[in-house]
Amino acid sequence: MTPRLPFHTPGVDLHHLRVITGAQGVAHAMRQIDPDVFPVYPITPQTPIIQTLSQFVADGLCHTHVLDVESEHSAMSAAVGAALAGARTMTATASQGLALMVEVIYLAASLRAPVVIAVGNRALSGPINIHGDHSDAMLARDSGAIQIFAETAEEAYDFTIIGTKLAEHKRILLPVMVGLDGFTITHSAEPVALLPDSAVKDFVGPYAYPSPLLGNQAGTYGPFSMPDSYFDLKYQEIEAVEAALEVFELVAEEFFRLSGRRYQAVEAYRLEDAEAALVMMGSHSGTAKEVVDKMRDQGTRVGLVEIRLYRPFPRHAIEQALAQVPRVAVLDKASSPGTLPPLFLDVAASVANTSKLVSVIYGLGGRDVPMAGLQDILEGVLADRFPPREPGYLFGNKVWHKEGKSWPI
Repeated sequence: MTPRLPFHTPGVDLHHLRVITGAQGVAHAMRQIDPDVFPVYPITPQTPIIQTLSQFVADGLCHTHVLDVESEHSAMSAAVGAALAGARTMTATASQGLALMVEVIYLAASLRAPVVIAVGNRALSGPINIHGDHSDAMLARDSGAIQIFAETAEEAYDFTIIGTKLAEHKRILLPVMVGLDGFTITHSAEPVALLPDSAVKDFVGPYAYPSPLLGNQAGTYGPFSMPDSYFDLKYQEIEAVEAALEVFELVAEEFFRLSGRRYQAVEAYRLEDAEAALVMMGSHSGTAKEVVDKMRDQGTRVGLVEIRLYRPFPRHAIEQALAQVPRVAVLDKASSPGTLPPLFLDVAASVANTSKLVSVIYGLGGRDVPMAGLQDILEGVLADRFPPREPGYLFGNKVWHKEGKSWPI
């Protein structure tokens, strides 16, 4: 099995190579972009983003106004106001903080405020838990915000840069959430190839939002909307979200020319002739790639579909990637009590043959995800061991299904 480095820039300039955490990577990207305003309220595990960027400001390395507010609701409210007034704006949050922000994220999307939100993905209470899963991001999946998920610290750095250009694109003008799994990425150090400061500044360009609040044309922003206008305005927002599928690919291609690092909304990993595949997103996609490599070396034809752009959901790319794969396990790092989990439902809505899909919930509250557990999922799918439309649960090295059994612990 060929080892894969966590950075993948050919001929990387070692002068720009740093061993840093994902949170520090996001802060470095913010330093290079140098947003005008950074309204924030600390919450684990994203607090190191605030700490690192604040230190950069104190050291004179960037000129961002760090605005300490009394809650995440206030942070997002300040971010929307600043963006509409003509300031490039970023913020960061996690878990209950994102839950408190969600009300205003809906407004940000409606008002077309291009705020970049770094999310250290963490379990929602209760019970209270500070470790990583995707339940907080799922809370915002219908808000109109774009959502991108990083696999590594380097991707968290890259997606903060890509997300800024995407959010501010004239066809988009929407908030962009950059998800990095709590602790697994936010606090884990690995090599990150930073780009030159000047290259990042040139890539994102100057903030070109029309700044309606400071313009000479009078208007009303955020007014009450009657049914005859609400539907029309909401459809414009829907169109902008859908346009992000195309614009993401354009921005990612431009970033590839700058960095040598290529990203797609959906990455098909070793799917050629695959008899079974996993579909997932976030940090454990890296673990899954190791499992796929190991099983391939043993002669078992398996693969992986990694979703990087979650909203808008890349339906056609998913359909194309899975078209020739006869058995598929969709892995959710979140639950939806009373129905099947969200990523599974998104994938099921994208493929013609849903009978080949099985659902597995894993990693809730930061539960360990060993390689043996992911291998058991693939082996179970190949053996048709899992019932359809009934989620399995990964506990350690084995998948557990209810089917009248008692809880396994």
